[in-house]
Amino acid sequence: MSSFDQRNERRHTNSVKWDSIATTYHKDDLLPLWVADMDFTAPPSVKQALLSYVEQGIYGYTLFGDDLYAAIINWQKKRHNYDIKKEDILFSPGVVPSIAVSIEAFTSKGDSVMIHDPVYPPFAQMVEENKRKLVRSPLKVVNGHFEMDFITMEAQMIKEDVKLFILCNPHNPGGRVWSKTELKQLGDLCKKHHCLVVSDEIHQDLIFAPYQHETFHNIDPSFADFSIVLTAATKTFNLAGIKNSMIFVKNPELKAAFTAVQAKSEQDTINTFGLIGTKAAYEGGETWLTELLDYLQKNSAFTIEFLQKNLPQVKIMPPEGTYLFWLDFSAYNLTDTALNKKMIDEAGVVLNGGFTFGPNGKQHMRLNIACPKSTLQQGLEQIARAFK
Repeated sequence: MSSFDQRNERRHTNSVKWDSIATTYHKDDLLPLWVADMDFTAPPSVKQALLSYVEQGIYGYTLFGDDLYAAIINWQKKRHNYDIKKEDILFSPGVVPSIAVSIEAFTSKGDSVMIHDPVYPPFAQMVEENKRKLVRSPLKVVNGHFEMDFITMEAQMIKEDVKLFILCNPHNPGGRVWSKTELKQLGDLCKKHHCLVVSDEIHQDLIFAPYQHETFHNIDPSFADFSIVLTAATKTFNLAGIKNSMIFVKNPELKAAFTAVQAKSEQDTINTFGLIGTKAAYEGGETWLTELLDYLQKNSAFTIEFLQKNLPQVKIMPPEGTYLFWLDFSAYNLTDTALNKKMIDEAGVVLNGGFTFGPNGKQHMRLNIACPKSTLQQGLEQIARAFK
């Protein structure tokens, strides 16, 4: 039996994914297939590194060691053919805080910031919280997957004088792994209209063959002049709680602007567990990741087969990367409130409501398949019974 088949008890551990739903829905038996963390234990290399640190008993201030930088540089080169230097790497507690810093560093209040629709909800939240004008550019569904609408994007960039574009690559919630051609067209468009790019690549390692992640900086050497890349080991290795992410900045002017904003609130200060966990994951987690991707791909195939057989009215967007399914329930003609209520009251399953990802997410839901197959099967069967 694969270690990924093991059902780990996460209730009563202060898990957001498992414990917050009782407060929200006042039910203790709901099955959570929503928040984007995995129900799998972290790689042995990470657990051992953290245990060794805990056992030594002194938890003082920690340096950013050269071995940490080397682990990050080597991982990016080996996995993504991406060349970075120590001086290109900054740290942050998370990708979302880095997006907030980017908005403050590269734009002014009232400036327009563009995101796709649908897309990860904190993108819009950070734009609006920082008093910028939010511009949503709708994605098109073509042959069952999302594509960028470059004609509409350019018209919006011109009309709204967009200063910053936040890219989700790979895309959450649609699971698209954007191609070189698409990213080149996007980059050329942003370059033409003097629009900076923040590329959120936190799902960069969770890619299903034959697809391949393309780092935005690798598409064209000139793209590094007007863009930064955000990523972390946390999504790949199920380490969200250790709170560490990286910012890759090759343009010295962008780096200076970013670090100036970070310095105002010490947002470059990282939990020691984040530094140790990141290093251990990149140095010793590759075999675990290979096994994980195989397991997730099997869960993905199972989900597609199950839904096609048991819920043919639900339109599926099979992921090319990530562990997230974007499901279209519009055939049932339910409001978003009614759809969520049916999931909770009749199916006993918690998914992410699609409307939270933007107006184009209405009547959709996001399903997280990063759990033991038995958990996934239980959830899908409960959903199928509720909708039959």
